[in-house]
Amino acid sequence: MNTEREYSLLKNALANRVIYSITKFTTLDYPNHLACILWFAKCNMACPYCYNPDIVRGDGVLSIGEILDFLQKRVGMLDGVVLSGGECTLCPDVEYICEKIKNLGFKIKIDTNGSNPKTLETLIEKDLIDYVALDYKAPNYKFQNITKRKDFDKFSQTLDLLIAKAVPFEARTTVHSKLLDENDINAIIEDLHKRGYGGVYYLQNYLHVGDTLGKTVEQDNKLNVTKLSQLIPIELRNF
Repeated sequence: MNTEREYSLLKNALANRVIYSITKFTTLDYPNHLACILWFAKCNMACPYCYNPDIVRGDGVLSIGEILDFLQKRVGMLDGVVLSGGECTLCPDVEYICEKIKNLGFKIKIDTNGSNPKTLETLIEKDLIDYVALDYKAPNYKFQNITKRKDFDKFSQTLDLLIAKAVPFEARTTVHSKLLDENDINAIIEDLHKRGYGGVYYLQNYLHVGDTLGKTVEQDNKLNVTKLSQLIPIELRNF
Protein backbone atom coordinates (compact mmCIF):
# COMPACT_ATOMS: atom_id res chain seq x y z
CA MET A 1 0.00 0.00 0.00
CA ASN A 2 1.45 3.38 -0.96
CA THR A 3 1.90 6.21 1.50
CA GLU A 4 -0.78 8.37 -0.07
CA ARG A 5 -3.35 5.59 0.18
CA GLU A 6 -2.35 4.85 3.78
CA TYR A 7 -2.82 8.50 4.65
CA SER A 8 -6.23 8.58 2.96
CA LEU A 9 -7.44 5.51 4.86
CA LEU A 10 -6.11 6.90 8.13
CA LYS A 11 -7.83 10.23 7.54
CA ASN A 12 -11.13 8.52 6.75
CA ALA A 13 -10.89 6.34 9.86
CA LEU A 14 -10.22 9.31 12.11
CA ALA A 15 -13.28 11.07 10.68
CA ASN A 16 -15.63 8.16 11.37
CA ARG A 17 -18.27 9.13 13.92
CA VAL A 18 -18.72 5.96 15.93
CA ILE A 19 -19.01 7.29 19.49
CA TYR A 20 -22.38 8.42 20.81
CA SER A 21 -21.00 10.08 23.94
CA ILE A 22 -18.24 10.01 26.56
CA THR A 23 -18.49 9.59 30.31
CA LYS A 24 -15.40 11.54 31.28
CA PHE A 25 -14.78 9.95 34.67
CA THR A 26 -15.88 6.79 36.47
CA THR A 27 -14.68 4.87 39.48
CA LEU A 28 -17.28 2.11 39.11
CA ASP A 29 -17.06 0.68 35.60
CA TYR A 30 -13.48 -0.61 35.54
CA PRO A 31 -12.57 -2.52 38.72
CA ASN A 32 -9.85 -0.75 40.71
CA HIS A 33 -9.19 1.81 37.98
CA LEU A 34 -10.03 5.43 37.28
CA ALA A 35 -11.46 5.43 33.80
CA CYS A 36 -13.65 7.07 31.20
CA ILE A 37 -16.32 5.37 29.09
CA LEU A 38 -16.64 5.57 25.33
CA TRP A 39 -20.24 4.78 24.37
CA PHE A 40 -20.31 3.21 20.92
CA ALA A 41 -23.45 3.75 18.88
CA LYS A 42 -25.58 0.81 17.68
CA CYS A 43 -26.17 -2.70 18.95
CA ASN A 44 -27.12 -5.95 17.24
CA MET A 45 -29.36 -7.01 20.11
CA ALA A 46 -32.61 -5.55 21.41
CA CYS A 47 -32.85 -6.51 25.07
CA PRO A 48 -36.08 -5.02 26.44
CA TYR A 49 -34.49 -3.84 29.71
CA CYS A 50 -31.66 -1.94 27.95
CA TYR A 51 -31.10 1.42 29.65
CA ASN A 52 -29.51 2.95 26.54
CA PRO A 53 -32.17 3.04 23.79
CA ASP A 54 -30.80 6.31 22.39
CA ILE A 55 -27.34 4.78 22.04
CA VAL A 56 -28.63 1.53 20.55
CA ARG A 57 -30.80 3.29 17.98
CA GLY A 58 -28.78 6.46 17.54
CA ASP A 59 -25.86 7.41 15.36
CA GLY A 60 -22.34 8.29 16.36
CA VAL A 61 -21.75 11.92 17.26
CA LEU A 62 -18.02 12.01 18.00
CA SER A 63 -15.32 11.02 15.56
CA ILE A 64 -12.37 8.78 16.34
CA GLY A 65 -10.12 11.79 15.96
CA GLU A 66 -12.14 13.71 18.54
CA ILE A 67 -12.05 10.92 21.12
CA LEU A 68 -8.30 10.49 20.66
CA ASP A 69 -7.84 14.22 21.20
CA PHE A 70 -9.88 13.90 24.40
CA LEU A 71 -7.84 10.92 25.60
CA GLN A 72 -4.56 12.67 24.86
CA LYS A 73 -5.59 15.32 27.38
CA ARG A 74 -6.37 12.64 29.99
CA VAL A 75 -2.94 10.97 29.91
CA GLY A 76 -1.67 10.83 33.49
CA MET A 77 -5.14 11.52 34.88
CA LEU A 78 -6.92 8.26 34.05
CA ASP A 79 -5.80 4.62 34.24
CA GLY A 80 -8.12 3.08 31.73
CA VAL A 81 -10.74 3.39 29.02
CA VAL A 82 -13.98 1.42 28.92
CA LEU A 83 -15.41 0.60 25.50
CA SER A 84 -19.15 0.18 25.96
CA GLY A 85 -22.37 0.89 24.12
CA GLY A 86 -24.27 -0.30 22.23
CA GLU A 87 -21.86 -3.02 21.19
CA CYS A 88 -18.32 -1.80 20.63
CA THR A 89 -17.18 -4.90 18.73
CA LEU A 90 -19.53 -3.99 15.88
CA CYS A 91 -17.32 -1.02 15.04
CA PRO A 92 -15.07 -1.89 12.06
CA ASP A 93 -12.40 0.44 13.48
CA VAL A 94 -12.36 -1.04 16.99
CA GLU A 95 -8.91 -2.63 16.53
CA TYR A 96 -7.46 0.66 15.30
CA ILE A 97 -9.08 2.52 18.20
CA CYS A 98 -7.66 0.06 20.72
CA GLU A 99 -4.18 0.39 19.21
CA LYS A 100 -4.31 4.16 19.56
CA ILE A 101 -5.62 3.99 23.12
CA LYS A 102 -2.92 1.51 24.16
CA ASN A 103 -0.27 3.71 22.54
CA LEU A 104 -1.38 6.49 24.91
CA GLY A 105 -0.66 4.18 27.85
CA PHE A 106 -4.21 3.37 28.94
CA LYS A 107 -5.58 -0.02 29.91
CA ILE A 108 -8.71 -1.10 28.06
CA LYS A 109 -11.84 -2.76 29.35
CA ILE A 110 -14.49 -3.97 26.91
CA ASP A 111 -18.18 -4.43 27.70
CA THR A 112 -19.61 -6.92 25.22
CA ASN A 113 -22.62 -9.11 24.51
CA GLY A 114 -20.26 -11.77 23.13
CA SER A 115 -21.69 -11.85 19.63
CA ASN A 116 -18.37 -11.25 17.84
CA PRO A 117 -15.89 -13.90 19.01
CA LYS A 118 -13.55 -13.44 16.03
CA THR A 119 -13.13 -9.72 16.69
CA LEU A 120 -12.56 -10.35 20.38
CA GLU A 121 -10.02 -13.07 19.63
CA THR A 122 -8.06 -10.68 17.39
CA LEU A 123 -7.99 -8.04 20.11
CA ILE A 124 -6.81 -10.60 22.66
CA GLU A 125 -4.11 -12.05 20.41
CA LYS A 126 -2.77 -8.56 19.72
CA ASP A 127 -2.75 -7.81 23.46
CA LEU A 128 -5.08 -4.84 23.01
CA ILE A 129 -7.49 -5.46 25.88
CA ASP A 130 -6.93 -5.91 29.60
CA TYR A 131 -10.35 -6.78 30.98
CA VAL A 132 -13.71 -7.92 29.61
CA ALA A 133 -17.21 -7.71 31.05
CA LEU A 134 -19.30 -10.34 29.27
CA ASP A 135 -23.08 -10.08 29.41
CA TYR A 136 -24.62 -13.53 29.80
CA LYS A 137 -28.07 -12.42 28.67
CA ALA A 138 -29.99 -15.66 29.23
CA PRO A 139 -29.69 -19.43 29.02
CA ASN A 140 -29.82 -20.91 25.52
CA TYR A 141 -33.54 -21.67 25.66
CA LYS A 142 -34.41 -18.03 26.44
CA PHE A 143 -31.58 -16.26 24.61
CA GLN A 144 -33.52 -15.33 21.47
CA ASN A 145 -36.53 -14.21 23.49
CA ILE A 146 -34.38 -11.78 25.50
CA THR A 147 -31.99 -10.54 22.81
CA LYS A 148 -34.12 -10.92 19.65
CA ARG A 149 -31.10 -12.64 18.08
CA LYS A 150 -30.13 -16.26 17.39
CA ASP A 151 -26.60 -15.64 18.60
CA PHE A 152 -26.17 -18.04 21.51
CA ASP A 153 -23.64 -20.14 19.57
CA LYS A 154 -21.46 -17.06 19.01
CA PHE A 155 -21.86 -16.05 22.64
CA SER A 156 -20.88 -19.59 23.64
CA GLN A 157 -17.72 -19.34 21.50
CA THR A 158 -16.84 -16.04 23.17
CA LEU A 159 -17.29 -17.46 26.66
CA ASP A 160 -15.12 -20.48 25.86
CA LEU A 161 -12.52 -18.20 24.26
CA LEU A 162 -12.23 -15.99 27.33
CA ILE A 163 -11.90 -18.99 29.63
CA ALA A 164 -9.31 -20.66 27.38
CA LYS A 165 -7.22 -17.51 26.93
CA ALA A 166 -7.26 -16.78 30.68
CA VAL A 167 -8.18 -13.17 29.99
CA PRO A 168 -9.29 -11.30 33.12
CA PHE A 169 -13.06 -11.11 32.71
CA GLU A 170 -16.34 -11.18 34.50
CA ALA A 171 -19.62 -12.78 33.55
CA ARG A 172 -22.73 -10.81 34.46
CA THR A 173 -26.49 -10.94 33.97
CA THR A 174 -29.11 -8.24 34.30
CA VAL A 175 -32.11 -9.72 36.08
CA HIS A 176 -35.71 -8.67 35.59
CA SER A 177 -37.94 -11.16 37.40
CA LYS A 178 -40.57 -11.10 34.63
CA LEU A 179 -37.90 -12.20 32.12
CA LEU A 180 -35.57 -14.46 34.12
CA ASP A 181 -36.43 -16.51 37.20
CA GLU A 182 -34.37 -18.52 39.68
CA ASN A 183 -34.37 -21.60 37.43
CA ASP A 184 -32.97 -19.56 34.53
CA ILE A 185 -30.19 -18.11 36.67
CA ASN A 186 -29.34 -21.54 38.03
CA ALA A 187 -29.10 -22.82 34.45
CA ILE A 188 -26.55 -20.08 33.73
CA ILE A 189 -24.63 -20.87 36.93
CA GLU A 190 -24.48 -24.56 36.02
CA ASP A 191 -23.27 -23.73 32.50
CA LEU A 192 -20.53 -21.43 33.81
CA HIS A 193 -19.46 -24.09 36.29
CA LYS A 194 -19.30 -26.84 33.64
CA ARG A 195 -17.20 -24.65 31.34
CA GLY A 196 -14.68 -23.96 34.10
CA TYR A 197 -15.43 -20.31 34.75
CA GLY A 198 -13.27 -19.31 37.68
CA GLY A 199 -14.46 -15.80 38.42
CA VAL A 200 -17.30 -14.15 40.26
CA TYR A 201 -20.71 -14.19 38.61
CA TYR A 202 -22.36 -10.79 38.94
CA LEU A 203 -26.13 -10.48 39.10
CA GLN A 204 -27.39 -6.97 38.37
CA ASN A 205 -30.91 -6.29 39.56
CA TYR A 206 -32.99 -4.32 37.07
CA LEU A 207 -33.77 -0.85 38.35
CA HIS A 208 -36.60 1.06 36.74
CA VAL A 209 -35.02 4.46 36.12
CA GLY A 210 -36.67 5.56 32.87
CA ASP A 211 -37.52 4.46 29.36
CA THR A 212 -35.86 1.28 28.20
CA LEU A 213 -35.56 -0.22 24.75
CA GLY A 214 -38.61 -2.44 25.29
CA LYS A 215 -40.54 -0.06 27.56
CA THR A 216 -39.92 -2.49 30.40
CA VAL A 217 -42.11 -2.01 33.45
CA GLU A 218 -40.96 -2.18 37.05
CA GLN A 219 -40.62 -5.63 38.59
CA ASP A 220 -43.36 -6.93 40.85
CA ASN A 221 -40.94 -9.13 42.76
CA LYS A 222 -37.19 -9.43 43.00
CA LEU A 223 -35.33 -12.64 42.31
CA ASN A 224 -35.32 -14.95 45.32
CA VAL A 225 -31.57 -15.20 45.77
CA THR A 226 -31.89 -17.85 48.49
CA LYS A 227 -32.84 -20.32 45.74
CA LEU A 228 -29.68 -19.80 43.73
CA SER A 229 -27.04 -22.48 43.28
CA GLN A 230 -23.73 -22.14 45.14
CA LEU A 231 -21.62 -23.83 42.44
CA ILE A 232 -19.72 -20.59 41.76
CA PRO A 233 -19.22 -17.34 43.69
CA ILE A 234 -22.02 -14.80 43.16
CA GLU A 235 -22.04 -11.09 43.85
CA LEU A 236 -25.31 -9.19 43.92
CA ARG A 237 -25.58 -5.65 42.60
CA ASN A 238 -28.50 -3.37 43.49
CA PHE A 239 -30.52 -6.13 45.18
